[in-house]
Amino acid sequence: MFKNLIAYRFSPAWTATAEQVEERLLAGRFVACGASQEKSAGWTEPRGEANGALLETVAGQWIAKLMIESRSLPASVVNRKAQERAEQIEASTGRKPGKKEMRDLKDDLRLELLPMAFTKQSSVLVWFDREASLLLIDAASQTRADEVVTLLVNSLPGLALTLIDTRTSPGAAMAEWLLSQEAPAGFSVDRDCELKAADESRAVVRYARHRLDTEEVQQHVREGKLPTRLAMTWNDRVSFVLTDGLLLKKLAFLDVVFEGASTGKDDGFDADVAIATAELRQLWPDLLGALGGETPASA
Repeated sequence: MFKNLIAYRFSPAWTATAEQVEERLLAGRFVACGASQEKSAGWTEPRGEANGALLETVAGQWIAKLMIESRSLPASVVNRKAQERAEQIEASTGRKPGKKEMRDLKDDLRLELLPMAFTKQSSVLVWFDREASLLLIDAASQTRADEVVTLLVNSLPGLALTLIDTRTSPGAAMAEWLLSQEAPAGFSVDRDCELKAADESRAVVRYARHRLDTEEVQQHVREGKLPTRLAMTWNDRVSFVLTDGLLLKKLAFLDVVFEGASTGKDDGFDADVAIATAELRQLWPDLLGALGGETPASA
């Protein structure tokens, strides 16, 4: 269901209903790229059923889905075609195109080649936890999350979003867990980690499927290499990679989580959402607690 999570806080004073949100999302429904359009983004059915709801409510949680389509037109192709055109101009006129004319040639070629370019689609799940005043985005990068946030704020009047900030930074907390070889209560440190030097060397050390409770790892941290990623597991139920930017990546629900869940075709979506959100609604406050809690500005 969810592969990554970036969390934002919104004010409890935002009181839009599910019906109002659905209406606003309908105004921004996804439309595929036109022939000369490089990118298109809009809301689509989370359940995957044509003409279905754009906002699903399951176990009190709201789920939306942003679809993004882009045309892939490599710069190398445009540059090569522009060079060919420039050579033709020079051969026929004896004049070599200048910088401005080359820029114009490339712009014209992009418009000419776009209709022939392949399109690529990707989607992003958005989860509104109204009770906790949290918005969680299934995005693997802050850049993609920012794109979703911009569309949401423009679509939903009165919605203001603030990134979660903790009293102890994730990087500092991860360093302490590695040095002390003691994970916070309810969590375990797994076998993947990335350490990066803060000095001019920008040296990076990566461990994959490797023990982290070693003197070697501790020494790297003492020398100033700070953790930027650390694989962890919560209560033997959910594994993830915590980043220094408070992103959860590579979320994986362990087998025990979905034991006994229905696998029927009709209710698979509801079961997945209900179980996944129930687990993550417990994981998230435990993780914030391990990081000293939220700062007043984001709480």
